Amino acid sequence: MSFAEDVKNELCQYEASSDADVAMKIEASCLLRMGGSIILGMKGAVGIRLATANNAVARRLLGILKKQYELPTNVLVRQGLNLRKKNMYTLSVEPSVEGRQALEDLALWPVSEQIPRSWLKSMEARRAFLRGAFLGGGSVNKPQSDYHLEFMTGNETFAREIIHVLRLFHIHAGLTERKDEYVVYLKEGDAVTNCLQIMGAQSALMEFENVRIMKTVRNQINRQVNCETANLQKVVDAAVRQVKAIRIIDREIGIEELPEKLRVVARLRWENPEASLKELEELMEGELSKSGIGHRLKKIEALALTYDPLGLEEI
Repeated sequence: MSFAEDVKNELCQYEASSDADVAMKIEASCLLRMGGSIILGMKGAVGIRLATANNAVARRLLGILKKQYELPTNVLVRQGLNLRKKNMYTLSVEPSVEGRQALEDLALWPVSEQIPRSWLKSMEARRAFLRGAFLGGGSVNKPQSDYHLEFMTGNETFAREIIHVLRLFHIHAGLTERKDEYVVYLKEGDAVTNCLQIMGAQSALMEFENVRIMKTVRNQINRQVNCETANLQKVVDAAVRQVKAIRIIDREIGIEELPEKLRVVARLRWENPEASLKELEELMEGELSKSGIGHRLKKIEALALTYDPLGLEEI
């Protein structure tokens, strides 16, 4: 089972804490607006059909329609053609006058009708709006992969309504087209977790956050290791270059001919070719600072270049 299905299964168990009847109506309206299709009958009779691969979503909508409108419904289960195919659940309300009245109450009929802004006054109503939209056409990546949550609908106006409601929760979403569909998407981890919390998927939110924390810690460790590795490589490269400079000087004039200040540091580096400047400072027992050692080693490198200008280029 995918993470998106887990989220939808959890949302189907959600119970509004206030204005439950209004919340259920808004949720059903948005769910059907995302994934439903109108059925036309004779003499003004209207029905609706929803096909979904998630049986929890089908049960959720069935329960709302029966409780709110007492509409006769049919559920058809079509088995997948092979083991990998999921069952498809088709919930239908056959065309009737009562069906048309219910769809009018849900702001689904006539088809040009839009969800009234007056429905979105309360926080619970806005939560129901997003929950229904997600159940009808939402998806979210598993937390181990890239952060991505989306709502997909064929109605551009409704897509922009989703963006408006998200913005009421200070969540900024993008909008794009994909194969004649409009996709409202969230790409940031904070936006995804906020949306899950708002819709009511608390368990999924905790799972998402746990994996997100693990990813953050792992990335921090990787960055630290990479940084330390790069710094270590710099130390090694500098030490190799300094030892080679000392060899050039020893070959040309001999280390003993160096001024005493440079001779002491040259011998120290010669005897400790793998030591860092900090370790060389400790070996000097306070007689010379790390910066002082580094400064004298640069002088030794500069002197070596006067004898062999190309001698250090291989480093």
